[in-house]
Amino acid sequence: MASVRKTLLSLNIAILASVAALSVSLSGTPARASEIKYVVNNTAVTSYDVQRRVAFLKLQRKKGDLAKMAGDEMVDQTLRQAEIRRLGIRVSDANVQTAYERFAKGNKMTAKQLDGVFNQAGVTPEHFKDFIRTQLGWNQALSSRFRSQGGTMSEQDAVRRMLQQGGSKPSATEYTLQRVIFVVPAGEKGNVAKRKREAEAMRARFTGCNTTREFAKGLVDVTVLDVGRVLAPELPKDWAEQIKATRTGGATQVRETDRGVEFIGICNAREVSDDRVAKSVFQAEGTEDQQAEELDKKYIAELRGRAKIVER
Repeated sequence: MASVRKTLLSLNIAILASVAALSVSLSGTPARASEIKYVVNNTAVTSYDVQRRVAFLKLQRKKGDLAKMAGDEMVDQTLRQAEIRRLGIRVSDANVQTAYERFAKGNKMTAKQLDGVFNQAGVTPEHFKDFIRTQLGWNQALSSRFRSQGGTMSEQDAVRRMLQQGGSKPSATEYTLQRVIFVVPAGEKGNVAKRKREAEAMRARFTGCNTTREFAKGLVDVTVLDVGRVLAPELPKDWAEQIKATRTGGATQVRETDRGVEFIGICNAREVSDDRVAKSVFQAEGTEDQQAEELDKKYIAELRGRAKIVER
């Protein structure tokens, strides 16, 4: 499910375009007294919540009745949060902070600079982090519902649809990968630079996946994971470009991740063409994303239909 990535990417583009247009006078806007605007299944949505969402929509350069749009979004967010809790889904503070920092980096800012932008615009970092937390949890809820409804294309269906469109069965590169993680605990971010140097040193010695564990024996908190075989369209978006540019027996550049710092070794790469490839290629063209978007609309409509929503 790619809905969180797509949501944050679209926000990246909108906010990056809007930062330069922010007026300094926004920082002096006084906060109004907060009052309850909606009650959603006994949970209050306040005027302050709505005001911050209006500010968020302005930062995205949205047009129309922003107060109405903000109210609807906050009601939907409250329903999503309740459903996330019901399903027992938990999103850690560390995951939220990592997504926030990645978002800041995507807008060519530090997290502290992004804090300033959100405070100046009247959004506040807390409101955006709450938005991120909800998106991450909701994505898990959607994935669970998607799987439970059999929302995945069979290989035979993929081939049939590909042939109906006049195409022959496609081929794709299949990579056998190994992931090497130099773990940095959440409370020890000051050790990132040291761990990065250690990872760079090991990467420089990397000549194939057979010797990785031997190299890692004398190192502390290094995890070697055999990822296995992954088709090119299924590669993680944040690693795909580097993996495709790396020769067999080589390793990608070292990157900071939510686990610490890591690189990926390319054990093998070969061209394959079968039903599994057809399914992967077809879904990479957006069919599954479209199904997920439809499920998202249906799911929230279902929650609204069961909810007691009172506007004041």
